[in-house]
Amino acid sequence: MADNSGKKPQKLKARLPRGLADRGPAEIAATRAMVETIRQQFELYGFEPVETPAIEYTDALGKFLPDQDRPNEGVFSFQDDDEQWMSLRYDLTAPLARHVAENYGTEKFVLPYRSYRFGWVFRNEKPGPGRFRQFMQFDADSVGAPTMAADAEMCMLAADTMEALGIPRGSYVVKVNNRKVLDGIMDAAEIAGDKHLAVLRAIDKLDRLGIDGVRMLLGKGRKDDSGDFTKGADLSDAQIDVVVGAITGAATQASAQAATGEAELAEIGKLIDAAGYGDRVRIDKTVVRGLEYYTGPVYEVELTFEIKDDKGRPVRFGSVGGGGRYDGLVSRFRGEPVPATGFSIGVSRLQAALTALGKLNNKPEPGPVVVTIFDRDRTADYQRMVTQLRTAGIRAELYLGNPKNMGNQLKYADKRSSPCVIMQGSDEKARGEVLIKDLILGAEIAGQSAEREDYLKKQAEAQFSVKEADLVDAVTQLLARHKAP
Repeated sequence: MADNSGKKPQKLKARLPRGLADRGPAEIAATRAMVETIRQQFELYGFEPVETPAIEYTDALGKFLPDQDRPNEGVFSFQDDDEQWMSLRYDLTAPLARHVAENYGTEKFVLPYRSYRFGWVFRNEKPGPGRFRQFMQFDADSVGAPTMAADAEMCMLAADTMEALGIPRGSYVVKVNNRKVLDGIMDAAEIAGDKHLAVLRAIDKLDRLGIDGVRMLLGKGRKDDSGDFTKGADLSDAQIDVVVGAITGAATQASAQAATGEAELAEIGKLIDAAGYGDRVRIDKTVVRGLEYYTGPVYEVELTFEIKDDKGRPVRFGSVGGGGRYDGLVSRFRGEPVPATGFSIGVSRLQAALTALGKLNNKPEPGPVVVTIFDRDRTADYQRMVTQLRTAGIRAELYLGNPKNMGNQLKYADKRSSPCVIMQGSDEKARGEVLIKDLILGAEIAGQSAEREDYLKKQAEAQFSVKEADLVDAVTQLLARHKAP
């Protein structure tokens, strides 16, 4: 029905949802370089790529997230037209478990199954500084590998990947613990099973909240700076003392389960030392990992260096990756034990750390060569030049804005960080030439106060004519001089 009210329609407000971010060319290029380095390292260890979709059936993903202060327990979910619930993946491990279970026993599926994946994951969590609802992960997993050698290998892979990315030895540490030790501590303290997850979540926040914050979360709960209250595990004072004593090393509680965990940690330590990684990997009883599906060794990669924030205060990036053994995740589908272990890198967080270290170039890459339009009636000629450049593997584009003003075309090329522009007016066309304007050299000499003779020489170098047949060679040489792709 038509709106005859005479009121102007309200303009839609452009706004980005909280916890999400747009990304520009420079950041994307940095991510691409970083992901390629990780991929090479993972393949060096014998892992092969596999992709799973971003959407899975909700029951297949399971409910293993540590945060339950949001609807759907941290998962973005919706109901399909056949009334089945589906969810955006919250990590890359739960979808892998479904993939393994679905292909288990087929001719092409070989155990141990060693794969890697990377992609975006989604959390329906309360956003905050450095905490996003969409972020990228890069995982490696070994399924069908029951021995501690597989877990030790994950720790070695984590260490080697950090160094391949340019993080020097001593600026990171891979910390290892065992869920069996933690479960044994809770059994010794006679903590009810329905409180175990709340206890693990509390311990997992030790780095961020300190021991006093953990004590609050083990007790009645804690109110954060925003006024939000997180309910605690509601342990007794005696139980809190047992847990805190165990994770700080002040006291230990013996149990058969904890002893098994300690033995597995000792075996991992022996393998790590034998391989020469003892200075990079260490046992740490405070490592928990927030996901509920871990059943044995758990590990975390922590960056140990500090940087200064905008106000000059020291800041540590902390954990940038982790993983662990999840022997029960695939078993949910098959009803039989399927041992598995894996390691995940938080690409988005690690990228911020590498940028702070100066290991990633966050400057935008040079833009494309821009072919300008001098004469509208000769657009086809200019397009042919673009095609010649592209055929030679040179990034190039035809100016597609209003070609009336040549100055605007040059400004456009400058804003695109183009290395050069190609121009051909009627005079150049009559001579069978094209004019090349070197924007990189032009920018360099613009701020120089050199002698007039030297200045004019460089100006001539920054703008020169070549025969049409030599266009590709001339642009190739120009790009080589400036080491532009």
